[in-house]
Amino acid sequence: QVRLVESGGGLAQAGGSLRLSCAASGVNFKIAAMGWYRQAPGKQRELVAGISAGGITNYTDSVKGRFAISRDWAKNMVFLQMNSLKPEDTAVYYCHTYYYARNNWGQGTQVTVSS
Repeated sequence: QVRLVESGGGLAQAGGSLRLSCAASGVNFKIAAMGWYRQAPGKQRELVAGISAGGITNYTDSVKGRFAISRDWAKNMVFLQMNSLKPEDTAVYYCHTYYYARNNWGQGTQVTVSS
């Protein structure tokens, strides 16, 4: 059973930083691609950043240069460092992996950026 547990959300001012963490269990972390998605009120869930099993990263255009995704293979954890936060980054952020032929999601963590 895949389990993803996020932490690190909260309230930040515009221009500030937050770091999200995701602890993964029930997967072979060495081969699992991981990602961070977000969903703002009234909007569809969107991919923010992804990292392959080999460490190759990709980002949605709106966060390039501000966010950085990384992973710790020894601890089975994925991180999202968010800098230069903007009010439009406000959303619930979800950790994700496609494993056992299905999407697996964490419970989500709220990020709120005030102007």
